[in-house]
Amino acid sequence: MLIIPAIDIKDGRCVRLFQGEMDKETVYFDKPLDAARHWAQQGATFIHIVDLNGAVEGRPVHTREVAMICQEAGLSVELGGGLRTIEAVEVALQLGVSRVVIGTAAYDNAEFLRTSCKRFPQKIVVGIDARNGKVAVKGWKETTSMNAVDLAKRCEADGASRIIYTDISRDGTREGVNVEETRKIARAVKIPVIASGGVATLDDIRALRPLEMEGVEGVIVGRALYAGSFTLTDAVSLAA
Repeated sequence: MLIIPAIDIKDGRCVRLFQGEMDKETVYFDKPLDAARHWAQQGATFIHIVDLNGAVEGRPVHTREVAMICQEAGLSVELGGGLRTIEAVEVALQLGVSRVVIGTAAYDNAEFLRTSCKRFPQKIVVGIDARNGKVAVKGWKETTSMNAVDLAKRCEADGASRIIYTDISRDGTREGVNVEETRKIARAVKIPVIASGGVATLDDIRALRPLEMEGVEGVIVGRALYAGSFTLTDAVSLAA
């Protein structure tokens, strides 16, 4: 199982939010590139970047920081946050990211998702963020009436290469991964699923490992790594 460190960028710095609240942040690196280099030194091969300002504004904001990481960190990069047009997706891929994450737009613009998947095959990942099993959009500020499982099925049919499933109620809290909800998503689709939100200890990595058989190929880890709850090296060893 792939362990993927998260780098969330807000106002040009690497931060972690508590349950997605933009005013509840902890700054860990003043320069996101330093964060990427740090994780590369600890054995990361893949990182997950979220442009938090972009997610709220609906357009990419931190293209310069992302480009620097792609060019200088020696890592494969997955990027999300504000990618809601074909042009934005194309620019992101031109920066050097390996794949892009579409969130809100996958929910409210199925035609955009289908077009993106056709134009950039295997490059489009759908980020499904859920609160109590319901899809949340627009930087987690709005909770919809749609079930996350139903959106996952629709996105698979539209051509998404994989799903990132985040339980918002767990994100940034280090209360543990929502294994059952993650399993539901994995069982509902045939494409790979990446778990996200709530990883607190190495026990959470252990709890997810059996889900590999269900199609969960990796887990995104944020605050637990930044707070030193465990090392990336230990997590990678456990997941191998």
